[in-house]
Amino acid sequence: MALENHHQLHFILVPFMAPGHFIPLIDLAKLLAQQGVTVTVVTTPVIASRFRPIIDRVIESGLPLRLLPLRFPSVEAGLLEGYETLDAIHSLDLTMKFFKGIDMLQQPFEQLFETLEPCPSCLIADKYIAWIGDTVRKFGIPRILFDGMNCLTLLCAHNLENFKDSENVSESDSEPLELPGLPDRIELTKAQLAMFFNRSSPEWQDFWNRIKAAEAEAYGVVINSFEELEPRYVDEFRKVKGDKVWCVGPLSLCNKDNLDKAQRGNKADIDENQCLKWLDEQEPRSVVYACLGSITNLSLAQLIELGLGLEASKHPFVWVIRSGYKAAEIEKWVEEDGFEERTKGRGLLIRGWAPQILTLSHLAVGAFLTHCGWNSTLEGVCASVPMITWPMFGEQFLNEKLAVQLLVIGASVGVQTVGRMFAEDKCEKLVDREVVRAAVEKVMSEGIGEETRRRARVLGEMAKKAMDEGGSSYLNMRLFIQDVIKLVSHKDSTQERGLENY
Repeated sequence: MALENHHQLHFILVPFMAPGHFIPLIDLAKLLAQQGVTVTVVTTPVIASRFRPIIDRVIESGLPLRLLPLRFPSVEAGLLEGYETLDAIHSLDLTMKFFKGIDMLQQPFEQLFETLEPCPSCLIADKYIAWIGDTVRKFGIPRILFDGMNCLTLLCAHNLENFKDSENVSESDSEPLELPGLPDRIELTKAQLAMFFNRSSPEWQDFWNRIKAAEAEAYGVVINSFEELEPRYVDEFRKVKGDKVWCVGPLSLCNKDNLDKAQRGNKADIDENQCLKWLDEQEPRSVVYACLGSITNLSLAQLIELGLGLEASKHPFVWVIRSGYKAAEIEKWVEEDGFEERTKGRGLLIRGWAPQILTLSHLAVGAFLTHCGWNSTLEGVCASVPMITWPMFGEQFLNEKLAVQLLVIGASVGVQTVGRMFAEDKCEKLVDREVVRAAVEKVMSEGIGEETRRRARVLGEMAKKAMDEGGSSYLNMRLFIQDVIKLVSHKDSTQERGLENY
């Protein structure tokens, strides 16, 4: 049910150019449009082309949503033409050029912004678009932060920022550190918390300082989580942010149509009907779905161990092999080793982008081997599928703690060595095949596995109820829109009084 009397609200959404960020923001755009808000998503041509079929279907249904492409200055930033998403970047030295390109978007974005009708009411931008703070000050509209992490991670980030200079913080990267100020006792090493401690260069330090400054100035935060999943962390983070925190997820559940599910994020590199037909032939809850994300760069040796571990588990599996990076090397191994032929009928290899939501929600899938990116973790929760956790970098070790320690819906493969984004392949082999096999067996077996499956089912139902009419996320979405209405009304009345007094 759409909200009434919102005075031509017009929300501008600006995603960060990485799949884990722009996919949920497009979902958010759809949900806002369903509430009757006019929504404009401004993004790069490559991202726009990925979502064009989905957005066109939304527009055809009569919802007020539009997608405006803004040219990404790849060449000017020192990248190849067309390199405008993070999953196209394969090295650390290109990363700063990528962020330089993002900074160069500010002027053309502001020129476009001045032409938008109706007049924008607020700007919802990913926190990694560091210049947005300057733009909203220039145009005098509220900035809402979109954060692709959960409240546990955001609370940890806040607490560590105020704690990391303490004498209680060990100098050792490998010694466990009890995270401060949390409702639960959670321990991680400094290496596993590298995104909160390490600023490898003055350029990166400056980038993070700009992000923190923009976060401090934002009116509030929209989060892709739901209150029932992490209630105490939602409460604590709201205290930090002065209650301006709206959990409106899991955003992936806005995709009801199978075509939208199949095309979410990108066109799948396998025909979804072929994938579903293969799954239909498997026993219920017998299949392991293995996908380690869209920007993870494992070494060839580690990819081989993963494949052989899946084979050794004796369970049917779907293995998603990322396209581009190491694709030729792994393809050569698959052919020369005879892996695909040996596992024919029991294993399905997807090279490239997979229809993940469709796959996870299939009755045949009994476990999700995941890198613990937050979108993937939430999608596993929504599908009621237990997880086999294999974090790599960033906040993924915290997501693993949430899934394994707090929610008890999975088991860890036991990764201790931390990869570095775009440099994971420097670690030749983190996990061997026997460890993979044992982790799969633990989650898929009776006993511990059965209790894990029960808890996963309960959480999956809670996720769906949160998004249904009357659920916590549904109500938070309406409260968020009403809050913006009050902001706009206050701004309009203030301007009118100013004119009267002129």
